[in-house]
Amino acid sequence: MSLESDLKRAFANESQTSVKYLLFAKKAEQEGLRKIAKLFKAASEAEQIHARNHLRAMGLKGSSMDNIRVALNEKVQESEQMYHPMLERAKEEGDNWSVKSFCYAYEAGKVVAKFFEDTLKNRGEEKEVDYFVCKVCGLIVENEVPEKCPVCGSQKKVFKRID
Repeated sequence: MSLESDLKRAFANESQTSVKYLLFAKKAEQEGLRKIAKLFKAASEAEQIHARNHLRAMGLKGSSMDNIRVALNEKVQESEQMYHPMLERAKEEGDNWSVKSFCYAYEAGKVVAKFFEDTLKNRGEEKEVDYFVCKVCGLIVENEVPEKCPVCGSQKKVFKRID
């Protein structure tokens, strides 16, 4: 193993753990366990700090346009090399929830890639825009929320505005 692969693995682990802890915190809040929720939120924050430090050590914090290029390449690779085969395997195994989860990520990811491509084409032109994210499938839309999500079919009300 190389130092670069160690940093990538550590970054991925810290990032995943941070998200998992946020979900654990939300569950604890739903159960009325405020202290446990706060502990998970604090642990999540610490994991984010670790992830950022690993990212800096890898030298992956360039200019915003550099970051868009990196994000686009990763998003395209994710769609083609990761989600497509996973989706096929889930279909073969008849796991409907996994099929849905992979399909949501795959379809929403293609839209994100298009936003990244457009940003590169427009050279990061700053124009006023509002983004909304479907809280069911993760689809991002610009400026106007559709009546129904084109990926998962959820109602307009499930979209969250990003400030």
